Amino acid sequence: MFKALLITQNDGQYRAALTDIDEAQLPEGDVLVQVTHSTLNYKDALAITGLSPVVRRFPMVAGIDLAGTVLESASDAFQPGDAVLLNGWGIGETHWGGLAEKARVKSEWLLPLPHNISAAQAMAVGTAGYTAALAVLAVQDHGITPAHGPVLVTGANGGVGSFATALLAKLGYHVIASTGRPSEQDYLRTLGARDIIDRAELGVPGKPLMKERWAAAVDSVGSHTLANVCASTYTHGVVAACGLAQGMDFPATVAPFILRGIALQGIDSVTCPMPQRRRAWQLLAEHTDPALLARISSAEIPLADALEYAGKLLKGEIRGRVVVKI
Repeated sequence: MFKALLITQNDGQYRAALTDIDEAQLPEGDVLVQVTHSTLNYKDALAITGLSPVVRRFPMVAGIDLAGTVLESASDAFQPGDAVLLNGWGIGETHWGGLAEKARVKSEWLLPLPHNISAAQAMAVGTAGYTAALAVLAVQDHGITPAHGPVLVTGANGGVGSFATALLAKLGYHVIASTGRPSEQDYLRTLGARDIIDRAELGVPGKPLMKERWAAAVDSVGSHTLANVCASTYTHGVVAACGLAQGMDFPATVAPFILRGIALQGIDSVTCPMPQRRRAWQLLAEHTDPALLARISSAEIPLADALEYAGKLLKGEIRGRVVVKI
């Protein structure tokens, strides 16, 4: 038996609770992991509270991230005792996830834990930091260097935005951070932001083309913000889109794409191919230090507190990352 945060839906009643589960109930997979750490993402909070249809199969163990140690393996890629991590691939949505003491998963979903990052640190990074790293790679792969000009990060106070700001600054880029919380300017500057703008500048309907202000951007907001970000990007720049905090709509025109030749690169962290995942975690391992994680992480909680913190997260009462020590 092991403990897990189990989500059920019976006769229209949606419920999440810390539950004892028999190992025999675990879904199919060729690797059994002793989970030591997970994290609480916005998507996890939506799944736990049922405020959004994140969970697509019931019953479901929540948690889209996990880190731990291999207990059993039928794969040549991993051996008992190996330290591993997992982001995405549908865990916590269609396959039992990481907010549990044990998880059985497919070996092709797992990555070896980088040697210079602990399991707790990997979960302080989590899907948020991994997604930010993918977005930063998109900027680099487009050929945008610090010499090309500033890079905008929207939703800079969030998990993805915080890591994107810090990584870009560490790589030498001039970072412009967009936030709706003026009180957090000092926090953003400690992450490396050089300039800070109010999200209100970007969050309302704008013109098809506007003054060019940045060579690239990492956007976790979507909607009018993404449209205005594109309209203000330098000729032949790139915008990495990885979130929809403002909305799923994209009220834009083709003008920035055909008159300035900008590129809009979507960032998919869930089913991202393994080679790109390895690149992202290599980038994080090289440029993420413990002091940075301490600034971005807000709390380490036990599994039993995940229900309470899910509500706090949705209410905007938590800044940064929440690590769950299993």
